[in-house]
Amino acid sequence: MLPLPTVHMPSIAIAGTDARFPVRRIFCVGRNYADHAREMGGDPTREAPFFFTKPGDAVIDSGSVLPLPNRTAELHHEVELVLALGAGGSAIAIEDAASKIFGYGVGIDLTRRDLQAEAKKAGRPWDMAKGFDRSAPVGPLVTTRPDAAAEIALSVDGAVRQRGSLSDMIWTIEEIIASLSTYVTLAGGDLIFTGTPAGVGPVARGEGMRGTIAGLPPIEIRVAD
Repeated sequence: MLPLPTVHMPSIAIAGTDARFPVRRIFCVGRNYADHAREMGGDPTREAPFFFTKPGDAVIDSGSVLPLPNRTAELHHEVELVLALGAGGSAIAIEDAASKIFGYGVGIDLTRRDLQAEAKKAGRPWDMAKGFDRSAPVGPLVTTRPDAAAEIALSVDGAVRQRGSLSDMIWTIEEIIASLSTYVTLAGGDLIFTGTPAGVGPVARGEGMRGTIAGLPPIEIRVAD
């Protein structure tokens, strides 16, 4: 019989300290910026927030080099504000939601877009398009909340691909937490990716991505040659 495995606890950096934030689960909000909802074929005026997940060990640190994921010819970037929860609960009231946040970071929701399109066409789940290895890069966390109108952007090899404002989010941070907590009981260690502005697109071997939100440390990753 094989011995019991040793399970690694995934974590992300905390700015200004050697401590690391342990990651329990990762939730993502779909189509939370109007322009992105339109570019993906959605209707931002009528669509309620919906969620999908990534495994906790999908996180990687800023500075990482990742191989091009298997089974895709169309790897896409989606820069997002990430919430790191220090506490949780079920059916959290909107007015209590902000008190559950430990910190804030910049993340990139990497997506195998070709697999996602195939899954959508067949009416199947997106899991293998979103929840693959190293699909959730997150920069160092800070405890100070970014300005509500902070710029969010992503560049590939220095060329800006995405640019918007956190004020463009359809659902606020508090509304996202409150809504998600009606589906699952949230807890400390959970991450929430809050959606991406328009301009998502492909990255190729050897290209580097830099995601930024004003007031937060950037996330920088590169796809291996």
